[in-house]
Amino acid sequence: MDALANLLDGPRAREAFLLRAVMEPPWSVRIEDRAPLCVMTMARGEAWVVPASGEPRRLGPGDVAVVRGPDPYTVADSPDTPPQAWILPGEECRTADGRDLAEAMALGVRTWGNHADGSATMLIGTYPLDGEISGRLLDALPPLLVLDAEVWDCPLMPWLGEEIVRDEAGQSAVLDRLLDLLLIAVLRAWFARPEARAPAWYSAMGDPVVGRALRLLQNNPAHPWTVAGLAAKTGVSRAALARRFTALVGEPPMTYLTGWRLALAADLLREPDTTLTAVARQVGYGSAFALSAAFKRIRGVSPREHRARGSAPPTN
Repeated sequence: MDALANLLDGPRAREAFLLRAVMEPPWSVRIEDRAPLCVMTMARGEAWVVPASGEPRRLGPGDVAVVRGPDPYTVADSPDTPPQAWILPGEECRTADGRDLAEAMALGVRTWGNHADGSATMLIGTYPLDGEISGRLLDALPPLLVLDAEVWDCPLMPWLGEEIVRDEAGQSAVLDRLLDLLLIAVLRAWFARPEARAPAWYSAMGDPVVGRALRLLQNNPAHPWTVAGLAAKTGVSRAALARRFTALVGEPPMTYLTGWRLALAADLLREPDTTLTAVARQVGYGSAFALSAAFKRIRGVSPREHRARGSAPPTN
């Protein structure tokens, strides 16, 4: 498991919502679902993504966009086309006056739109990745990023387009995995670009020593790690590891481990049936009291307060 796998397999990751949109101009859809992340790619035709701030971006065949929530945005045939449909939380689709469009715009298996033979076809995946583990990577993304087909080549998109309209046993699992692979490919391609601002720890994953140390810490946070033990696993001296790790990651190994453990604990604490004792055991603390003390010291709130905040309904 590595940084991108942790992003998708963390305790706050949930099954993505995936659909194919088929549209004929003029069309415009206002997205106000507050989803943390949306991945969209053009299978045919073109579309414009109009973010809450910044310039509209055109998508052509093979282009892919990632939009970070929760700010609203618009997807349309032209930046000037006024919205005709609104996507709201809970996958609701309505008109400006509140009329439900779910049935009127249903075009078949996982397919939605205003015309069965529309000139524009998009594949759209909405991820409810709202945890702190995923946030460590997603926070480094711009509100809208676009990779055009000329600068990256991903063979997954035609396959995803074929699979999305199938209604067979196990199809949801197939689509989830394909969408995960597409998102990983997009993020790899983006963070390799000069204009991207990858987190220091993500860039450090490419170092043969520090990358191995990071994977050990991330994949087994419950282990009683010490700098000496980590150095032995990576084949360097304790001093060399501490110096190299701090230079590349921006903080010492044990400081990074504490932050990783508490971020993981913060996500686990929002699981309603998980006890504080169980969370402490999973993230490497000997008792609920030890985890509570560290959580309060580093994050300024108790685990109980953090859990209560996470379960509170959102405010408008």
